[in-house]
Amino acid sequence: MSEPLQLVYGQVVRLKKPHPCGSFDWQVLRIGMDIGLRCESCNHYVLLGRRAFERSIHPGEQPPAVAPQQPASGRDRVPP
Repeated sequence: MSEPLQLVYGQVVRLKKPHPCGSFDWQVLRIGMDIGLRCESCNHYVLLGRRAFERSIHPGEQPPAVAPQQPASGRDRVPP
């Protein structure tokens, strides 16, 4: 079994098939077993299962790998 894609909230992905409005680009708004996407052109929201989403990503458009973020210590924080 392959490792699931690493996605980031707000990331823009390109799908194989266009939306009826003509756009191929979608913004990731929910990450989990289901992936929530919003069309960049008409703001239509859809919810896809993770497997369906991974199959529908454009083959030449692989989302970048995400480096794990380290928790900030008290000294590294910027005061408000």
